[in-house]
Amino acid sequence: MPLHASHPAIIKRLKRAEGHLRSIVTMIEEGRPCEEIAQQLQAVESAIVNAKKTLVHDHIDHCLAHVVSQGAQDAEASVRAFKAITKYL
Repeated sequence: MPLHASHPAIIKRLKRAEGHLRSIVTMIEEGRPCEEIAQQLQAVESAIVNAKKTLVHDHIDHCLAHVVSQGAQDAEASVRAFKAITKYL
Protein backbone atom coordinates (compact mmCIF):
# COMPACT_ATOMS: atom_id res chain seq x y z
CA MET A 1 0.00 0.00 0.00
CA PRO A 2 1.40 3.41 -0.94
CA LEU A 3 2.60 5.62 1.87
CA HIS A 4 1.60 8.93 0.27
CA ALA A 5 -1.37 10.01 -1.82
CA SER A 6 0.93 10.87 -4.75
CA HIS A 7 2.49 7.40 -4.97
CA PRO A 8 -0.20 5.79 -7.18
CA ALA A 9 0.14 8.61 -9.72
CA ILE A 10 3.93 8.32 -9.63
CA ILE A 11 3.74 4.55 -10.17
CA LYS A 12 1.35 5.04 -13.09
CA ARG A 13 3.66 7.64 -14.67
CA LEU A 14 6.72 5.41 -14.27
CA LYS A 15 4.97 2.35 -15.72
CA ARG A 16 3.95 4.44 -18.73
CA ALA A 17 7.56 5.60 -19.12
CA GLU A 18 8.75 2.00 -18.81
CA GLY A 19 6.51 0.90 -21.67
CA HIS A 20 7.53 3.89 -23.71
CA LEU A 21 11.20 3.08 -23.14
CA ARG A 22 10.65 -0.47 -24.41
CA SER A 23 9.10 0.96 -27.57
CA ILE A 24 12.17 3.18 -28.04
CA VAL A 25 14.39 0.10 -27.97
CA THR A 26 12.22 -1.34 -30.73
CA MET A 27 12.53 1.91 -32.69
CA ILE A 28 16.34 1.64 -32.48
CA GLU A 29 16.28 -2.02 -33.52
CA GLU A 30 14.08 -1.11 -36.50
CA GLY A 31 16.49 1.60 -37.58
CA ARG A 32 14.10 4.52 -37.10
CA PRO A 33 15.52 8.01 -37.62
CA CYS A 34 17.65 9.37 -34.78
CA GLU A 35 15.55 12.51 -34.53
CA GLU A 36 12.41 10.44 -33.81
CA ILE A 37 14.28 8.37 -31.23
CA ALA A 38 15.73 11.46 -29.53
CA GLN A 39 12.25 13.00 -29.35
CA GLN A 40 10.86 9.90 -27.68
CA LEU A 41 13.81 9.72 -25.28
CA GLN A 42 13.10 13.33 -24.32
CA ALA A 43 9.50 12.39 -23.52
CA VAL A 44 10.64 9.52 -21.27
CA GLU A 45 13.19 11.75 -19.56
CA SER A 46 10.53 14.39 -18.88
CA ALA A 47 8.18 11.79 -17.42
CA ILE A 48 10.87 10.53 -15.05
CA VAL A 49 11.91 14.04 -14.02
CA ASN A 50 8.29 14.93 -13.29
CA ALA A 51 7.81 11.75 -11.26
CA LYS A 52 10.92 12.58 -9.23
CA LYS A 53 9.79 16.16 -8.61
CA THR A 54 6.38 14.96 -7.49
CA LEU A 55 7.98 12.49 -5.07
CA VAL A 56 10.37 15.08 -3.62
CA HIS A 57 7.68 17.73 -3.27
CA ASP A 58 5.35 15.23 -1.63
CA HIS A 59 8.10 14.30 0.81
CA ILE A 60 8.68 17.95 1.65
CA ASP A 61 4.96 18.69 2.00
CA HIS A 62 4.10 15.71 4.14
CA CYS A 63 7.13 14.21 5.83
CA LEU A 64 9.20 17.26 6.65
CA ALA A 65 6.24 19.51 7.39
CA HIS A 66 4.88 16.86 9.76
CA VAL A 67 8.22 16.49 11.54
CA VAL A 68 8.56 20.23 12.03
CA SER A 69 4.97 20.73 13.16
CA GLN A 70 5.22 17.90 15.68
CA GLY A 71 8.48 19.22 17.09
CA ALA A 72 9.90 15.74 16.74
CA GLN A 73 13.12 17.07 15.27
CA ASP A 74 15.17 20.15 16.01
CA ALA A 75 15.52 22.88 13.38
CA GLU A 76 19.04 21.90 12.37
CA ALA A 77 18.06 18.30 11.71
CA SER A 78 15.00 19.45 9.73
CA VAL A 79 17.19 21.65 7.54
CA ARG A 80 19.57 18.72 6.94
CA ALA A 81 16.65 16.51 5.92
CA PHE A 82 15.34 19.22 3.59
CA LYS A 83 18.76 19.65 1.95
CA ALA A 84 19.16 15.90 1.59
CA ILE A 85 15.96 15.47 -0.40
CA THR A 86 16.25 18.65 -2.49
CA LYS A 87 19.57 17.60 -3.99
CA TYR A 88 17.49 15.35 -6.22
CA LEU A 89 15.59 18.22 -7.81
